[in-house]
Amino acid sequence: MMCETSGDGNKTGMTFPSLLEDSAEDLYENAPCGYLSTLMDGTIAKINTTLLSWLGHDRDELVGRRSFADLLTVGGRIYHETHVAPMLAMHGEAGGLALELRCADGTRIPVLVTATVKTGADGTAQLIRVVVFDARERRAYEQELLRARRQADHERDRARKLASTLQRTLLPPVLMTVPGLETAAYYHPASADEVGGDFYDLFPLTGDNWGFFLGDVSGKGAVAAAVTSLARYTMRSAAVYDPDPVAVLENLNTVLHQEFQGGDPRFCTAVYGSLSPGPDGCAVTLASGGHPPAVLLRADGSVEFVDTYGGMLVGAIPGARFVETTVRLTPGDVLLLYSDGLLEARPTNGRERYSEERLLEFLAALGPVGAKETVDALAVLLAGFGDGVEDDTALFALGVPDVTRIRR
Repeated sequence: MMCETSGDGNKTGMTFPSLLEDSAEDLYENAPCGYLSTLMDGTIAKINTTLLSWLGHDRDELVGRRSFADLLTVGGRIYHETHVAPMLAMHGEAGGLALELRCADGTRIPVLVTATVKTGADGTAQLIRVVVFDARERRAYEQELLRARRQADHERDRARKLASTLQRTLLPPVLMTVPGLETAAYYHPASADEVGGDFYDLFPLTGDNWGFFLGDVSGKGAVAAAVTSLARYTMRSAAVYDPDPVAVLENLNTVLHQEFQGGDPRFCTAVYGSLSPGPDGCAVTLASGGHPPAVLLRADGSVEFVDTYGGMLVGAIPGARFVETTVRLTPGDVLLLYSDGLLEARPTNGRERYSEERLLEFLAALGPVGAKETVDALAVLLAGFGDGVEDDTALFALGVPDVTRIRR
């Protein structure tokens, strides 16, 4: 290292001869990227040592004998003729081009190319200067990203299939037929990636009595699925022992509270009902634990909530209180149960959630309809909300067919 010092001892400058390039020509020849210049017809006029070493060619093989397009793969030559050459002719430059060079031994090198046209003092095009960057590591990185993405897509598809399969095991594939009644159900998943916690069922009890329920477990995923399965089979078993709706929910409350306590408590909302069809209608007794109230659609077109307010969450605390009521369905009447995913949905591009009042208005506008028509209309409504449905939604309806209306 050499330095010059002024009279007062301060350094006034320094040079580093050992670190300087020998010449501009050496910088060109041994640059960390490829350089070449071509005539306007593409014939190679000059090429640096770096690019020659990548290609495995001697200088004499290329300069004045071959064109830049000759160094490209077949697809690259087509792209050069249809895109690169026109861009250079029109704009005088082309940058960020992803191409592949064909080496002397037949291998390929992915490269990024930038080219500019050199013009003379009179504006006449004289040469095309091309800079070539080795993109092998970038290509390998991109391929690894693509492989990882494909693997992630595969895993996501697999998870969705597992979630869908598990979800189907938590819901009855087909509702049982109750003599003298029409029933319908629908499940709307908010996400294909996770198992939801909404559930419903309909099953026979002793004699002409039937039990049914609809509930919503807190959370999602495998744990929610476990709670859902436990809740379904607990209520079915409890109803055989004591079909009283409040007793069924009390039994479920005890099981959930004992099974899921501590650092990860689990609970659910649920409505359990028992029904006894008769020749002129059906008596239904409902018990609710923290669940949205059922809706009664009368044959005359009127709609109202069934008052079960005050019931507590199932499994949250021991000795929870549940509310019970009895309604009678006559021909043309429909009883609708639903989970809160419907009320919490946001209509497309809307900010406000779908409220109980709007639900009543929607159902009233349907007019006198049967159980299936009611569920089908709500399914179309949920589909129209699009991404506004943020939680899974279960629907269950039962009604007494109006034979005179059907005949008309």
